[in-house]
Amino acid sequence: MARVEVTPGELTFVAYDAARIAAIAEKVAVDVGLGDSEIVVEVDDSTPLARTRVESIGSAGSGDAPDAPDEPVRLHVEGGAFEDPAEPRHLSEPRTADVVGRLLWRVVDRRSGRFDGAPPDAELTLKEQVAWDTYAMGRLERLGYDVQEPRRRYHFRTRHGFTDVADRVYERLWSAPDGSLSWSDVAAACAETAAVRSEPQSPD
Repeated sequence: MARVEVTPGELTFVAYDAARIAAIAEKVAVDVGLGDSEIVVEVDDSTPLARTRVESIGSAGSGDAPDAPDEPVRLHVEGGAFEDPAEPRHLSEPRTADVVGRLLWRVVDRRSGRFDGAPPDAELTLKEQVAWDTYAMGRLERLGYDVQEPRRRYHFRTRHGFTDVADRVYERLWSAPDGSLSWSDVAAACAETAAVRSEPQSPD
C-alpha cells in the first residue's frame, strides 16, 4: 500500500479532511501502479485557484549510496483543485481522485523513461499539459473512475481547436493504452493541432 502524507495535516482555510485526501490518494496510487511509493501531497489551502504540478517523481535511492533515504513523490495542489463546485471550501472526493490520478499518471510516465524529454511541469505549455492530461485521463477512466469525459473533450478543444483534426488527435490520446505513448508523441499531437489552426481559412 502506498504511504501518503498530506501537508499541512490540518487545513485551516477549507473544510478538507487531510486523512480523507490521503485515503483517496492511496487508492489511486495502487490503481495506477505506484502502490509501493511514498507520496507527499502538498495542499496550498490559502488560495481558491486550482493549479497543480508534480514537484518530484520520487526515487528508489542511489546505487552509489544504498543507505540513502528514498525521495518521495511530491505533488503540489492549490486548494481550489479539490473543491466541490456545489459546496465551496468543501472537499469533492471525485475531483480529488481526478486530480491525484492525473498527476500520478504523469509520475508513471516520467519514471518510464519514455518522457525523459518532457519539460518540468512548471515549464509545460497549456497545450502540452492538456494533451498529456488527455492521455492520463483516458487511462484513469478505464480504471473505473468517473472523469467526466465530455468536459475533458471540451477542455481539449478550447486549447487545441474546434476542428476535425483536433477531435482525431483527442481520440488518439484518450484511447492510447498505458505505455504506448512517449513525450515525442504528445509533442507531435500538439504540433498537429497547431498546424491546422495556423492554416489560412477559406472564405465563405
